[in-house]
Amino acid sequence: MFERLSRHAMTARGASPLSLCVCVPARNEGDRLPILLDAIAAQSWPGIICVSIAVNNTTDDSVEKISQARVRHADRLDIRAVVTEFPATLAHAGSARRLAMTEGLRCLSSLDTGILVSTDADVRPPPEWLTNIAAAFSRGADLIGGRIVIDEEREPLPPGAARLRQVWNDYWVKVREIEDRIDPIAWDPAPRHGDHTGASLAIRADLYLACGGVPLLPTGEDCALVQAAVAMGGRLAHPADVYVRVSPRTDGRAEGGMAAAMRALYDAAEMKSAPMAPAFAHWVARATWRKSMRQHPDGHASIAQDEAGLPPMPHDMRLEAGQ
Repeated sequence: MFERLSRHAMTARGASPLSLCVCVPARNEGDRLPILLDAIAAQSWPGIICVSIAVNNTTDDSVEKISQARVRHADRLDIRAVVTEFPATLAHAGSARRLAMTEGLRCLSSLDTGILVSTDADVRPPPEWLTNIAAAFSRGADLIGGRIVIDEEREPLPPGAARLRQVWNDYWVKVREIEDRIDPIAWDPAPRHGDHTGASLAIRADLYLACGGVPLLPTGEDCALVQAAVAMGGRLAHPADVYVRVSPRTDGRAEGGMAAAMRALYDAAEMKSAPMAPAFAHWVARATWRKSMRQHPDGHASIAQDEAGLPPMPHDMRLEAGQ
């Protein structure tokens, strides 16, 4: 269904510039929001940049910091803040990100040419972030995932954790090479990464609406949104030049989010034991399966649903530095 919608929308997009809105969930992020907003104001993207912030269940000075940023960047940012108090059952990442995206839709000049760009309050994007996202959309993608890079300039990792993260980075580079060799995808060409989290995730507004938006999940809402969009035929890309710097903090706001991953990294580094991961042969088999699925009608969309039902890969290979 979305394939037909996408072709129609792309015709309209050919005559109109993209309309962007950066959407941010924020809970007690008064210390971090100024860094993010300063970085968005420094983007190479021309004109006024709309920013939608869902300030939720907050007891700090976030609203005051947003007001100060409005003054500081009055000629650059159109900052729209929605302040709310979710009940305990809805006080989670899914609700906050959905609210930010809903307000973001109102910022767009057109849904046909509109792009919602999700990020987090502890992120610091480089100046070309939005420009590179727009370039990836012009190559035919419908969703753009941004690579997650630790902001070591501001918050360096301990040596052990830094070495372990590099081991994982090297592993994923080899996995991507396997996938690109066996099952290359026209709209997601190499070199590419594999990240598509809420810290940097851009999606066409029409696709966002068609797949139902951010689900109200306490964690994993970003990946669930991607899966729903791809299941409708959305084309997901991971350009190497789209990335954001993120804080390696361990006291994050979202349950099971980046902070939990950092805690696990620190714990593993302290134990000084090499981590286990699926052997590369499993990725060869998975890429071969995806390629065969892609030959079928609607195979690309089916992969997102069918792959979730496959048995998990065994973690049967020990990762060592320089492997």
